[in-house]
Amino acid sequence: MAFTIINSIASWILKKRIHQIDLFRKYPNEVQNDLFLNLMRTNEKTVLGQQFGYESINNYETFAERVPLFRYEEFEPYIERARKGESNIFWPEQIRWFAKSSGTTNAKSKFIPVSNEALENCHYKAAKDLLCLYLNNNENSQLFTGKSLRLGGSKQLYEDNNTFFGDLSAILIDNMPFWAEFSSTPSNKTSLMSEWESKMDAIIKEVRNENVTSFAGVPSWMLVLFNRVIQETGREDLLELWPNAEVYFHGGVSFEPYKDQYKKLLPNSNFRYYEIYNASEGFFAIQDQNDCNELLLMLDYGIFYEFIPMDTFGTSNEKIIPLSQVELGKNYAIVITTNAGLIRYLIGDTVRFTSLLPYRIKITGRTKHFINVFGEELMIENTDRALAKTCIDLDAEVVEYTVAPVFMQGKEKGAHEWIVEFTKEPKDIREFAQALDKNLQALNSDYEAKRANNMTLNPLVFNKARKNLFYDWLKKGDKLGGQHKVPRLSNERKLVEELLKMQ
Repeated sequence: MAFTIINSIASWILKKRIHQIDLFRKYPNEVQNDLFLNLMRTNEKTVLGQQFGYESINNYETFAERVPLFRYEEFEPYIERARKGESNIFWPEQIRWFAKSSGTTNAKSKFIPVSNEALENCHYKAAKDLLCLYLNNNENSQLFTGKSLRLGGSKQLYEDNNTFFGDLSAILIDNMPFWAEFSSTPSNKTSLMSEWESKMDAIIKEVRNENVTSFAGVPSWMLVLFNRVIQETGREDLLELWPNAEVYFHGGVSFEPYKDQYKKLLPNSNFRYYEIYNASEGFFAIQDQNDCNELLLMLDYGIFYEFIPMDTFGTSNEKIIPLSQVELGKNYAIVITTNAGLIRYLIGDTVRFTSLLPYRIKITGRTKHFINVFGEELMIENTDRALAKTCIDLDAEVVEYTVAPVFMQGKEKGAHEWIVEFTKEPKDIREFAQALDKNLQALNSDYEAKRANNMTLNPLVFNKARKNLFYDWLKKGDKLGGQHKVPRLSNERKLVEELLKMQ
């Protein structure tokens, strides 16, 4: 009875936010403009604010003319000053938290600033909004009669010059409000364990007897945990262990290649899947409709958005446009100005707009993770969907994959080389490779044109990975768990060559 009352009260409180969400759904550009002006006024007296004259920036046009685009390498000197304890560099207060993240192919760590405002008005606000949107769409939810099983990063926090750095998930857990810890499992102590494999054992021991009603985490790593749970408890599926589970909140990598495996583990047609889009730099979008893979761009989290059309990205004609000028169906790189002090910062992700009122998006890939060696403009969205369809058609299941170009040599034409690890192998690998190639052509007309009569590209080269190949590669690089992931597409062969040596 007590849990039912708690569920009703929590649901009522969270759903009150829906009116504010409706405001930016109806008036998105006005909300973004007000936010932009507020960021300019807030940062006028900072080092960067004085360098670029924020005080006299009263409109977007002046901002676009005056402030350059920043990649991490250009912004790093300012971050290093803040990490050494300096205040007022790019945000008026001292930044004490830095989310440490390393690029999946670049060993060099990045330290992304996380201000108190970003914690409260972006990350934690988004966590509440996620629940608000889900509850608003599912009136009979019993979410708060149990706990949320969360699977975050595996690194602890470290202190340096009275500032702290670590995985974003560790920062969020360390600053977590009491209500979030009360409704979550495993404990903070277990969640922050550093050694991934020991952490898995501890999580299973702790959560197997809890009343779990929801799950939250990266699909690839959550699948590892789920399979371990099935193995150790001897259950047929997860609903035997957690019969009240009703939703999985996922993000970090595309859900497409894993969808069918999750449906087998959670065999209930009413079970919901809700996608989120967050990163160390901020929380950007949330699925706001049941059974829909489009994400609502959240416009009042202290993040001002700009976009670079990918057809001009990296060229002499590169242009940056505001949210009001985006078009449906085009791929864009995201540029953000935030309440943690990042200014016109290129985060490296690409999206495609599926709706302009409200603004809804799909994540299509990374600015560095695509293949365009032969003019094929292959995006992660293409390969995820092609692989998922091939798995359905030929009754296979995939753990992980990566793709790289095979460069032309002399008269020999180019190709794409795939390494794919299966949990359930197809009956015929050659048939699978041929079907994958055809599905990819159906999804990407540029790839189809290059493959026509083997004009530019030969049929794809397919390698079946040994068991745990990708896991071992991540372990070797100390990248097990959390937000770490395998780069799925690359314009060069470094990763493929490393993996082939480990086969």
